[in-house]
Amino acid sequence: MFRQLKIVLEMVKIEHTVFALPFAFMSALLALRGWPDIKQIAWILLAMVGARSAAMAFNRLVDLPFDSKNPRTVNRALPQRLVTKGFVIGFIIVSSAALVFAASRLNRLSLILSPLALAIVFFYSFTKRFTWLSHIFLGVALAAAPIGAWIALRGTIGVTPLLLGLAVTLWVSGFDIIYSCQDVDFDAKESLFSIPKRFGIAAALRISVFFHLIMIGILVFLFWKENLGTISYIGLAVVGLLLAYEHSLVRPKDLSRANTAFFTVNGWIGILLFLSTMIDLLWRVPG
Repeated sequence: MFRQLKIVLEMVKIEHTVFALPFAFMSALLALRGWPDIKQIAWILLAMVGARSAAMAFNRLVDLPFDSKNPRTVNRALPQRLVTKGFVIGFIIVSSAALVFAASRLNRLSLILSPLALAIVFFYSFTKRFTWLSHIFLGVALAAAPIGAWIALRGTIGVTPLLLGLAVTLWVSGFDIIYSCQDVDFDAKESLFSIPKRFGIAAALRISVFFHLIMIGILVFLFWKENLGTISYIGLAVVGLLLAYEHSLVRPKDLSRANTAFFTVNGWIGILLFLSTMIDLLWRVPG
């Protein structure tokens, strides 16, 4: 059982929670204009890990027929039968229960909305079967992190978390478009939908740039609305440079560095935004 659990944790890439988690805590900082208490942090963390783990395991399960055929994914745990479907289903149930339990310890609205959060993150896995907007749905799934963290602390939904969620949606959609360029031929063969398949790789990369430019614009407006200072804007400027570097790594005829763009660069973006916002709010430098 422990061997299978280790395999499943590797399969869902638990370490990639770093993509959405910083935005959840960034939202928490903005909600309170300071740190949540340790219990709130712990429950938000459990909810985040539970939701993402359930979503990733569910995605691997429902995508098994395609992962077994795709040369890029054929070596994953489920296609190689390193873990059983039954164990993965059990993992999904436990992870989902962790989200619901954590939500119940935060506030009533969090608990009420927890099934909706699960429905959103599960629904994404089916979207590539019928719409090339599947990248947007993935972005919406990760946008649940900052919106959910705000609700967990305020018990309401506000403009600030919705703006931050929109920025996350565009950021995730943009880098997922880059990543999916690797599968354009496979998607065409299996009648799956994506922006690279619909518009071609060159146009898809331009759409990705457009999404990231709009993301930066939304964050500039959000920082102005929240009266953030110089440090936040410096962090955002560095993020802009990282996004420019990310796009410089890929070309329509050279996607060999797509994984570097996807994993390495994007892993730092959320962290930098969170750290700069944290420093700005706790040790304000007037802007």
